[in-house]
Amino acid sequence: MDKNLTVKILRFHPEKCDGRRDCEKACSQVHFKSDEGGDKSAIRIIKDGKSYKMHVCNQRGLCIDVCPVGAITRRKITVWLDEETCIGCQSCVGFCPIGAMRKSDARVEPFKCISCGACVRACPNGALELVEVKIDDVKEVVYHKLGK
Repeated sequence: MDKNLTVKILRFHPEKCDGRRDCEKACSQVHFKSDEGGDKSAIRIIKDGKSYKMHVCNQRGLCIDVCPVGAITRRKITVWLDEETCIGCQSCVGFCPIGAMRKSDARVEPFKCISCGACVRACPNGALELVEVKIDDVKEVVYHKLGK
C-alpha cells in the first residue's frame, strides 16, 4: 500500500462540547434525510460525568474483511459501505469491535461515518474536526484477502 495514502477521521475536543448534539442531527440528515439524530446518526455524543465523549467509526477498516459480498471497501478518504451491493446481513454490525457500524430500523443496510464533515459544520462550538492522517497509521487487517 502506498505510504502516502491518507484517510479522514473525526477528532473530538470534549472541552468545547455543550451536548446539544447538533452533530448527530446533521449526520442523520445525511444518512436518512431526518434531523432525529440518535439511532439515525453515525456519530454519538455521550455524557461522561461532567464532560462528553464521541463514539464514531475510526476508519480502521476491520469491517472490510468480514463483508461476505465485498460491499465495504476503502475509498479515497473513508471506509465505504455500498448500499447497492450490501445484502443487509449485518455481519459488519456484529463484527465491529467498537460498535460504530450502525443499524437502524428505517432501512435494511447498516450505515457508518463517511467522513463527510456535516457534523463538523453543524457544531457551533468547534468541538469536532475532520483531520487527515496516514492510512497506515489507522489501517488494520483481519484477513489479507480483502483488507487492502
